[in-house]
Amino acid sequence: MAKITVYSTDPCSFCERAKQLLKVRELEFNEVNLAKDPAGRAQLIEETGMLSFPQIIVGDVLVGGFQQLVQADQSGRLAELTAQAA
Repeated sequence: MAKITVYSTDPCSFCERAKQLLKVRELEFNEVNLAKDPAGRAQLIEETGMLSFPQIIVGDVLVGGFQQLVQADQSGRLAELTAQAA
């Protein structure tokens, strides 16, 4: 199983849509909800250098936000990344 981390916050429609896409693809992920885990902000900045939501990381690769996740899914890159990270 690939290690997928989704950094999110509440409320965030793009975060919900990103998580829904991963669920539809039957990909398990670890969610770090920064509305509930303020210490996760430092972790997010350390890992991505960004503080926008969502941020999706597959294995050690930063996919990016929701739009980048959709592009990765449509191009087949998401499947490649999850296979490599498994």
